[in-house]
Amino acid sequence: MWLNPEEVLLKNALKLWVTEKSNEFFLLQRRRGHGDTGGKFTGLLVGALDSVLDSNARVTPFRILLQMPGSQVSWTIACGAAVGEMNRHWDWLVQNLLHSLSVFENKEDVASFVKGKVKGLIAEEVRGRQAAQEEEPEKFREALLKFELCFGLPSSEKLVTTYSCCCWKGRVPRQGWLYLSINHMAFYSFLLGKEVKFVIPWAEVTRLERVSTGLMTDMVRVMTRRCQLDFSMFLSLDEAFGVIGQLADIALRRLLDSEGLELDRVLQQSSNITKRVLEEQALRTYVLALFRLPRGERLQEVALCSVWTPHARCHTTGTLFTTDSYLCFASREEGHCSLLIPLSEVISIEKAESTSLLPNPVIVSVRSKKAFQLIELQDRDSLVDGLTSRLRALQWKHSMFRSKKSLTSSSPYYTFCYDTMYCDGEDIEERALRQTVNTEALMACYHHSQPDPNNSTATMEQVKERLWEDHFPEYGRGVHMFRTEKIQKLVAMGIPESLRGELWMTFSDASSELASHPGYYSGLVTESMGQSSLATEEIERDLHRSLPDHPAFQNVKGIAALRRVLTAYAHRNPKIGYCQSMNILASVLLLYTKEEEAFSLLVAVCERMLPDYFNRRVIGAQVDQSVFEELIRDRLPELAEHIPDLSPLSSISLSWFLTLFLSVLPFRSAVCVVDCFFFHGIKAIFQLGLAVLDANATALCASADDSQALMILTGFLDQVKYDEDPSPPTPHPLSSQSGEEEGRPPVKQHTLITDLIADSYEKFGDLTVRQIEKLRCRHRIQVLQAHEDTTKENALRVVTPDVSLSPENLADVYDLFKTEHFINLYWGDGGTTLALQHHDPGRPYVEQYRVDRVQFKSLYMLLVPWLCGFHTDTVAHRTFTLLDQDRDSLITFREFAGWLDTLYFEELNEKVRLLYRLHIPPALTESEDDPSPLKSPQLSTTRPLHVELPNGEMRDFQEQLKQMLKDLAKEKEKDVEQPVPPMNQREFIQFCKTLYSMFHGNPDENELFQAIATVTSLVLQIGEVGHRSRCSGSEVSSEGGAGDEVEDDHREGSQEDHPVFSTEEEGERKEGTSKSSGSESQSEWAVSYAQILASLLTEQQLVNFFEKPMDLSAKVAEAKVKQYHERAGLLMLQQGTS
Repeated sequence: MWLNPEEVLLKNALKLWVTEKSNEFFLLQRRRGHGDTGGKFTGLLVGALDSVLDSNARVTPFRILLQMPGSQVSWTIACGAAVGEMNRHWDWLVQNLLHSLSVFENKEDVASFVKGKVKGLIAEEVRGRQAAQEEEPEKFREALLKFELCFGLPSSEKLVTTYSCCCWKGRVPRQGWLYLSINHMAFYSFLLGKEVKFVIPWAEVTRLERVSTGLMTDMVRVMTRRCQLDFSMFLSLDEAFGVIGQLADIALRRLLDSEGLELDRVLQQSSNITKRVLEEQALRTYVLALFRLPRGERLQEVALCSVWTPHARCHTTGTLFTTDSYLCFASREEGHCSLLIPLSEVISIEKAESTSLLPNPVIVSVRSKKAFQLIELQDRDSLVDGLTSRLRALQWKHSMFRSKKSLTSSSPYYTFCYDTMYCDGEDIEERALRQTVNTEALMACYHHSQPDPNNSTATMEQVKERLWEDHFPEYGRGVHMFRTEKIQKLVAMGIPESLRGELWMTFSDASSELASHPGYYSGLVTESMGQSSLATEEIERDLHRSLPDHPAFQNVKGIAALRRVLTAYAHRNPKIGYCQSMNILASVLLLYTKEEEAFSLLVAVCERMLPDYFNRRVIGAQVDQSVFEELIRDRLPELAEHIPDLSPLSSISLSWFLTLFLSVLPFRSAVCVVDCFFFHGIKAIFQLGLAVLDANATALCASADDSQALMILTGFLDQVKYDEDPSPPTPHPLSSQSGEEEGRPPVKQHTLITDLIADSYEKFGDLTVRQIEKLRCRHRIQVLQAHEDTTKENALRVVTPDVSLSPENLADVYDLFKTEHFINLYWGDGGTTLALQHHDPGRPYVEQYRVDRVQFKSLYMLLVPWLCGFHTDTVAHRTFTLLDQDRDSLITFREFAGWLDTLYFEELNEKVRLLYRLHIPPALTESEDDPSPLKSPQLSTTRPLHVELPNGEMRDFQEQLKQMLKDLAKEKEKDVEQPVPPMNQREFIQFCKTLYSMFHGNPDENELFQAIATVTSLVLQIGEVGHRSRCSGSEVSSEGGAGDEVEDDHREGSQEDHPVFSTEEEGERKEGTSKSSGSESQSEWAVSYAQILASLLTEQQLVNFFEKPMDLSAKVAEAKVKQYHERAGLLMLQQGTS
């Protein structure tokens, strides 16, 4: 294969390589020892060396070198393991390049020409490999070339797919091509001599919609913070809309919250993203949501097949999905029939004899002595082989886990001490309760109300139990039962309490996870014993707020069990830790399941069934609220018409989703909702929410304000009655209100929860998991961008009091700062620090986006008012070092905005102070590489110390500086800052060099150069005088006695009146009598900031230069245009020369 040219020394290379072919410019070499049959000692030695090396360090046996006649340096341009491949490369070089090279006279031109050709071949191979992954490689290759030529983005900006479409500008359509890449969407049109093109980062997309207008029936609308774009005339609009939504969603999750959101491992590397991968990812997301599988499961095979369904006495046609640990079957019509078989329950997978009635059958046997028959599998052999290999690996893994547990645990897993949080006076029985894991559900010990076996409630429970017992033999029992519409009806009636825990474990598949990891929960509890953290403090605060009216949580046993479950989960998943509403959910789980089972159910809910709900920003719940709003507009149009702003309704419904209605419905009614949730997932909550709003639509349309709408919904939910509950409606135990509130509108006397659930299935049961997942993908974009807007608003609010930038300019600078951060993530070379690779929303607002040195230099070039020519990079480097106060090699937006504020809006003395600090430590270091011949000269001058005024009068410089300092004192007083250290001669020369470079190209260049020359001479004289006085002072002080007093009196009467001379070295001189190193420090040449400032003020031309108003708005507007193209061009240049 072709390689980026690398230098090698022929003299050393010839010892290990044998030349097979050669000409004037190229060598084809074979590794010594490779292919030798003579058994020469050198060949054997080299062969042995290669064989023992690590695979990453082994050398390929063939290579081609580019050599220059008479030179000892060559370049490796190709290598390979097969002689046939290398011969093809050699023939290509001879036929296409060799004759052309003879016309070059310069060796360097020959090398550059060949290197460029080889890099072109490599780029062509990369395009070819990428194109080969597409359905139409040649067509994609052509599109890739056009994409690179039209938009000038770096080659690392990977193109995913293209679509022919129209982009509407007003009422004028522009036919062209839409290019979708991993970080951008771009459009190009050339029609009737007019070119239209634009590039939009996915990070700027805030909303995606399908809309209809008077001109077009169906369009894709892409909205950003600055514009709105409409696209139509797609050959397949559904496909294009889906890909656009996926790419925007993936990019925003990767850029804005890669830690908090679970992004598939394949998508973490953007180079892996292709159109085919996106299709697979969409299907995987759907399968995980449909069967509520763990988020880490990978989709392995998808096959059409038919499954024998005993209850229907026929084969049911559908699709088989296999993942790492599951076999999943779904009928053609979603919800009609489904089957979930964990591989941990499977004993064997066998191929049976194929017949005309049973083509390509496969038998799957499970531990419950049942078997499932699948037929009509097209690629049966490869499917069975893959399943068998994964089954063996899983069985080995579980056997190792069990053997490890048996070796490490010799006592029952449920006997241990939990913690020491109780006081010394606690009862012994109470201690025992806190130290023992419950092995039965709390409901077995504590009932809300003990039912009478003769009443209707007990009778109905018995009826439902018989229905389920009749159902199990026909449809199966356990996780691999057939899930059909009949079981949906049974669940809607309410699961009997005796079976509720078992069926929750079955529907969620927590049972197989628990069986595969025995003792896992007890280990977590043991590890988390006695640990204290923010999560444990929040848990302790909420323990007694969880179902406080239920007798199970009015005693130590129930509270201790709840504490153990929540603390163990916080220990298992510190990323989530503990979130409010988890306590309510865990309390209900403990009522109907054993403690260990309740923990497994909590894991299933938090990590699989409600993904991204329980994190710092509850992103998942907010996404579902946004989806719920769209469903209201689609399914309840009259309500949406009367209430255009649905955000108050979504705020009310947030608790419905977070607590599964447990916090708003009476307890027994809410548990029926949880039954439906474990069977149907979040789909059941969406349906029930729509049914609640539909039942109250008339009252809500007539409501005057949000508070009245809240009362309407609260009153309705309070009176929703459990099917068999004969008691009148009572307030929810979690509600602080009781009885009828004054002013609450009248509500229906009772609504049966079973009727409400049945109504939700009847009216909204056609809502599918596929629809929900598509809506989630689109609405996640809106939610993440809303969080970004909040972050920006708060960052600007924090920074605004400290700077003088206008709100518009500050907002634009923030956008430039964030864009620079993103550009590095788009096209960085992989050397980005870990802190920049992951956006952490948990950091303070002004620190969520930071830039490193390279990114800062790019912004510096765009925004600094005074460029310094070839010296600009050096000054930018020093500026970053100065701003990086915490020395983490990153600067925040607050620091960046403060720097810009100083340059554009501060007074002259602050601008000079900034320049001064750039030329003393820590900004200027001793090790800084400076090619200037004036790096650290020792200069001296004996010029007369006077200043020539404009009128020709000569004045002593001390009087002039004294007058200038008095003028400074009259200016507006500011906060007293820390005094800056003095500047030595080397630092002062660097300071002057920066000033000279700043003035280069200025219209008043000559006058400024003359002015700075005058100031430089003056400051050198001041420094020389100070240097001499300190040296002479040191000699006098060594004599001691009265001489010191005389000298001090003299200085009190002269120099203290002139702050120019009152440098910090003066203090050091006075302390020199008690320090042995005092005389050495006093002899150094130094000037202070005040001396340099006063000297600059003597030249009006310099004062005018620094006080000239500068337009930041124009600079920012120019930077917006340049930022993308300049960074892209620079990166392309770096990639081309690497």
